[in-house]
This record gives sequence, structure tokens and C-alpha cells, in this order.
Amino acid sequence: MKDQTREDPKILKAAEQQMRAWELAQRSAARSVRAHGPQEQLGHYLTISRESGAGGSSVARLVGQRLGWEVMDKNLLDCVAERYRLSREGLEMVDETTVSWAYDLLGAWLDQKTITREQYMVRLARVVVAMARRGNVVFVGRGTQFLLPRQFGLAVRLVAPEPFRIRRVMEREKLDADEAKRYVQQTDRGRRDFTMKFFHVDLAEPHLYDMVINTERFGLDGAAEMIVAAVRQCDLTGRD
Repeated sequence: MKDQTREDPKILKAAEQQMRAWELAQRSAARSVRAHGPQEQLGHYLTISRESGAGGSSVARLVGQRLGWEVMDKNLLDCVAERYRLSREGLEMVDETTVSWAYDLLGAWLDQKTITREQYMVRLARVVVAMARRGNVVFVGRGTQFLLPRQFGLAVRLVAPEPFRIRRVMEREKLDADEAKRYVQQTDRGRRDFTMKFFHVDLAEPHLYDMVINTERFGLDGAAEMIVAAVRQCDLTGRD
């Protein structure tokens, strides 16, 4: 089957056309993100970048509860799907995870309802900017900190040693140790690839963040307390 697909001239031609379209869309997406960047003053916001298993979603919920702020994590995809009338399942396939080359290359050709990562990124940027205008929101992942101006928000990175993160994923996802390790590594790789592709940055670079917190050392509750204290110290709670 592989050899037959590789030799089929129709498939090859479609793949080449889609590759060219993919390259053009990538450049277009970068321009669109910049073009739709906020020019006026925004509300206050917090962005949380996280290693897989470091507790990003849990910490975000704790912070949101203590500040009374909205938390946008996976539900951000629901907002994109609703605004642009897209399939929620289709958005998950192009979210910040490892997507197979075949999907990126042939997905739009094989299924007219498929949205490419470039199209997803442009739509995501518009939704993020709209939410940031309202202010008092916690964004989790998806490169949101790179879509918004730094002066109105606080950028946090949550990390932890891999064994700690594997244990958390084993418990949360009901996986054995080997499965959890693969999950952690693949998820981290997907997120790194996502931000490198669209923002040309390495997520592990500490200078991208205002705070880097080890959740094994401080715990999820302790990390949330540190973030809330930093938000208040930076006076990010003074405007509704």
C-alpha cells in the first residue's frame, strides 16, 4: 500500500501542490497574526506555559478561582469552533500536539472540512485578542503569550523533573510507566514544534517568562499562590 501510494502520480502531484500551499499559508499565518495584533490598550491577563504533567491546567484553575478570572484552556478550542463554525474534533487534530506529516500534507486535500494549522493559528489569534480586550483572563498554552503585548500580562512557565511528571500522568490518564513517558515526551515535543513553527522560539528558554516555577518543589497550590502574589504585585488586578 505504501509503495502504491508513493508511485501514484495523482497522489504525488496533489502532495506537491499541498506542500506549496502549506508553505504559502505558513507565511500568511505569520503576517495575519501580526496584522491582527492589538493596537489599543488591553485588559490584564496571565499566560501559563507548561511542561506535560507539570500541572498547568490545575494551577490555572486555582489561580482563576483566587483571582476571579476566566480560565481559557481546552475550552479555547470551543470558542474558536463556535465563532468560525468549525468542528471541535478537527481543531483538536491541529492543536499544539504532534500531527503526522500526512495530515499536514494531505489533510485539506482529502477532506474539504479539514482546517490547516495555519488557518487554525490565524483564527486562534483573533479569538485570543478579543478575550484579552475584556481582560482578567488566564490563558493556558497554545503560544498565547506570543500573540499579546507583554506590558499588560504576566508570562509564567511551569516545569518539573520528568519522573514527577510521569507519575502525575500515570495517575491522571491511567497509564503504565512506559505509556506515560511516551505521552509526556510526545506532548512536550508537539508543543515545542508548535511554538517553534509559528513564533520561532524555544519554549524552554527561561527569558521568555516572568516566572519559572518548579511544581514538584512548590506543589500546585504553592505555585498558584506564587502566581497570584505576582499578579497582585504587578498591579494586574486593578482594572476590571
